[in-house]
Parts: sequence; structure tokens; C-alpha cells
Amino acid sequence: MAGMVAAIAGGVALSLTSHVVPTWPWFLLGAAMMQVRLLANMFDGMVAIQTGKASPVGALFNEVPDRVSDAAFFIGMGYAVGGIPELGYCAAIMAIMTAYVRSEGTVAGAHQEFCGPMAKPQRMAVGTIACVLAALLPEEWIPTLAVAPGAGIMAIALVLIVIGSLVTILRRLAKITAALRRIAP
Repeated sequence: MAGMVAAIAGGVALSLTSHVVPTWPWFLLGAAMMQVRLLANMFDGMVAIQTGKASPVGALFNEVPDRVSDAAFFIGMGYAVGGIPELGYCAAIMAIMTAYVRSEGTVAGAHQEFCGPMAKPQRMAVGTIACVLAALLPEEWIPTLAVAPGAGIMAIALVLIVIGSLVTILRRLAKITAALRRIAP
């Protein structure tokens, strides 16, 4: 739950870069919240395992806030300076789909498939790096996309996340399919 709160705060901070000057503190806050989200998620899982409180109900309440967290960050990146809102929504959908494919594979009887190249840690790494670059690079050094006026680092990061997530989905589907074929009668 703490990770989801951090993600929502991070997404709001990123979207504020379109409305508040200077932008750098908000980009750094977004980057920090991405890392807080990952740490909170990791500690939550470690505590549940160490205390023997890991359960199917706990797993469910781990997954749902993770999907909200992905959406909050990527939609926030889409509305940030240098972002494209539609790319933020696409990245959110693709991130949710990577988890959906993993979950469906598990329901069908395969093991949990966490392969990438754009699993949650990699998505957060790309987002964090983009935020830090947007905060620290001089404006004249920031690349822009010729296809969309005003699109810059956030849009580039979102494109990487969308493409990487698509590859991840296809890889997971292939691995899950192979695993299910091995166990099918």
C-alpha cells in the first residue's frame, strides 16, 4: 500500500512539471517515488515471507496496488514536460498487460513468468533515468521527438517502455505456452 501511495505522489509530481516552474524538483521527486515504490514492494514481500504471513489474499493485495502504481507513474510521465499523454496511457496499458499475461499463465497452470526485457524493475529504471535526466540536463541538451512538438525525454522513455513491454508480453506468452504444452496430457 505504501508503494501505491508513493506511486500516486510520483505521478502527480510528474504531471505538475507541466504547470510549475522550476520543473527539476518535481522530476527528482518523481524519480525518488519510483524507487520508494520498488523498495516498499520489496520490503512488503520480504516481511510477509519472513513472518510466515504470505498468503493468496496477500498476493492479491500485492498485485492490485502494483497495477495502480504503474498507471499512476506512466500517466504522470505522459502529462509531464516532454511527455505525450497518449503514450503515458499506452505505457500504463502495456505494463498492466505484462502482469495480466503472467497472472493468466499462473491461473492456467504454468509457473509465474517474470521475464523481461521490460518487467517492473526495468520499467521503473527507465522512468527513473528519464526523470533524473529531465531534472539535471540543460534544456538545450534534451532530445526531442520530431514527430510531436514538445515531446522529449518523457516521450522517449514511454516509447521504450511501450516497445519493451510488447516484447515482454510476447516472450512471456511464448514461455507460458511452452510450459503449458509440457504439462498438458
